Amino acid sequence: MDHFAGLDVSVKQTSICIVDDTGRIVREVRVPSEPEALLKVLGNQAYRFKRIGLEAGPLSQWLFSALAEAGLPVVCVETRHMQAVLKAQINKTDRNDARGIAQMMRVGLYRPVHVKTLRSQKLRMLLTHRKLLQSKAIAIENDLRGTLRNFGLKVGMVGKVRFEARIQELVENFPDLAGLVEPLLIVRRALREQIVILHRRLLAIVRDDEVCRRLMTTPGVGPVVALTYRATVDMPARFRKSKSVGAVFGLTCSKYQSGEIDWSGRISRCGDEMMRVMLYEAAQSMLRSKKWSWLKAWAMQIARRRGMKKAIVALARRLAVILHRIWVDGTEFRWTRETAAA
Repeated sequence: MDHFAGLDVSVKQTSICIVDDTGRIVREVRVPSEPEALLKVLGNQAYRFKRIGLEAGPLSQWLFSALAEAGLPVVCVETRHMQAVLKAQINKTDRNDARGIAQMMRVGLYRPVHVKTLRSQKLRMLLTHRKLLQSKAIAIENDLRGTLRNFGLKVGMVGKVRFEARIQELVENFPDLAGLVEPLLIVRRALREQIVILHRRLLAIVRDDEVCRRLMTTPGVGPVVALTYRATVDMPARFRKSKSVGAVFGLTCSKYQSGEIDWSGRISRCGDEMMRVMLYEAAQSMLRSKKWSWLKAWAMQIARRRGMKKAIVALARRLAVILHRIWVDGTEFRWTRETAAA
């Protein structure tokens, strides 16, 4: 007899529900959210597991890897799909959620998601930490600009290098303001120094990565975009078609059809937000560049017909497809149609 298990994972404890192939509950237990505690229950030889499901979340990658290494048929389920199924329950509890997940595994009503490798998780951590420090530094600069403007002190157009000197110049004749501004300048200086350290580490990784170097042959794609794409896609073989990459990143139109109603809306914006933003910025960079290619000419034709905003989104979607094809084929970007045909 086959068995199926559902795991409702929280930070401290995990609810486990085990059912057989008829849907009858065999065992329910609550254990700490640790791989050893889970394996003590799921590793019982009395159970012949066909599928073990857990929802994608902060601890799912860690627990998924531990269960997969133990040889268990674990499946990581897409969050929005699982929430839509479990919403039918009247009472929401961890115990009921584990039951619902176990039944989803039994009937096959689930949508699996890809769990990234350890290397991709580390690259992702580097990118998110770099982005976090950047956002905090920009927030401090904007706060200084806004608060000093209340006293008639206008920072004006100034770059990152001269920003601190400009602030000190403005508050030079205001000792009380200088004492309030100095702590923020110290924090901003430390943030900028750490951003440089992380960016240098990012450039070193890209320099030694053959896939990233090939992705960077595409116009508009720099080290940050290439490494973000590398960490997000992780394994290109998980996409059967390159065209499906754009949909996974939320760059395809959402659709609603019911009876006589049938319309296409804006992009779905599902999937990885950071990757979608990077592709959008790469598309903008390509259209601003003075270098021409068949891809830029294609985007400019869309801009003349539909407007620049839609052209940027279309170009970002096509960039996602082209980068995947470059990665799979082991080729580089071809600037002209003639070269591509050859």
